[in-house]
Amino acid sequence: MSLKYLSSKYRDSVIDQQTSGDVSVEYDDLINLSIGDPDIITPEIIINNAFNDALAGHTKYTASRGYPELRQAICDFYKERYNMLVKDEEVFVSTAGSVAMFLTMQAILDADDEVIIIEPYFFPYPNQVKMAGGIPVFIKTSMENNFQIDFEMLSAAITDKTKAIIINTPNNPTGICYTDATMSELADFAIKNDLIVVADDIYTSFDYTKKFMPISSLPGMKERTITINSFSKNFLMTGFRVGNIIAPDYIINVIQQINENVVYTAPSISQRAALHGLKHFSEFENNIVNTFKERVEYAHKRLSEIPYVDVLPVSGSFYIFPSIKKTKLTSSEFAKKLMDECHVRVIPGSSFGESGEFHIRISCTLEIDKLAQAFDRMEKLKF
Repeated sequence: MSLKYLSSKYRDSVIDQQTSGDVSVEYDDLINLSIGDPDIITPEIIINNAFNDALAGHTKYTASRGYPELRQAICDFYKERYNMLVKDEEVFVSTAGSVAMFLTMQAILDADDEVIIIEPYFFPYPNQVKMAGGIPVFIKTSMENNFQIDFEMLSAAITDKTKAIIINTPNNPTGICYTDATMSELADFAIKNDLIVVADDIYTSFDYTKKFMPISSLPGMKERTITINSFSKNFLMTGFRVGNIIAPDYIINVIQQINENVVYTAPSISQRAALHGLKHFSEFENNIVNTFKERVEYAHKRLSEIPYVDVLPVSGSFYIFPSIKKTKLTSSEFAKKLMDECHVRVIPGSSFGESGEFHIRISCTLEIDKLAQAFDRMEKLKF
């Protein structure tokens, strides 16, 4: 097949897909622990109110930065939860978190600007940097250090082209939260080195050991932080595709201009759903968080009992990231063996950067009885 009409920057990815082989094998008894899409339906109060709004006429374009009342609700949320003053002109309603990250990279990067990405990372980050003309620079972390940032390595990575650093806590894929000490040291580091911090804050409710602290709330950080939020995880609204960006107003202005040439506004019905989610969050947040906390604690207990596995307790999100290094298999080899012999699907840790090798990501997005079946099968693997 000729690829001559493709942009050169995408040809390699097409070739990689053509040569990667068939990974879509399905089994009748498959247990899929690979996808970060919760099994729980969006709270009814969100669905009912959003679609009542649709029947009432909220099916048109909205203001390009989002419904004014939704932007105000986001400002109110930050004031009530974090005692932060966020102004309306600092808020942009986006078509979910991934588009928000794409728009952010487009807005801040010039050709060959470097963006530091902490491993293991959500796998779209590097390509989103590259699509904006930037260069991703990776900082390794390890289970031995609880996947916290190594500031000596971070300092060594700084060059005169370093523009930003992307962080994600609670973290996908590791299930680890950065400590308050890590966050404070990172804030000092960003100020000292005049960096933008892009905070992918989409699992904020799932901080199981302490109250979540946005890095933008620390002294001197609001003016150099771009915060990306999504309603997908905290509000169980993955299919609604709605999120928001909080940033200095001049950055928001540029993001707005870029987005007007892409999708113009986030879907109106999804924005109404987000508004009702914020209004009623206190009514369902604890139930959601406690459900997933119970699941990851169960997963940790079961994995701890498997001889070839090493695993850290989960402090956030709904993922767990065990090491399978004792098997002497790569993460891809192990994931294939688990799929072929146990019919359990997970994601190889290498998908999340070099620091993820010899790990697998398990999404605790199914009920405990399904998790139990998966771990029962894993226990029977022989090496």
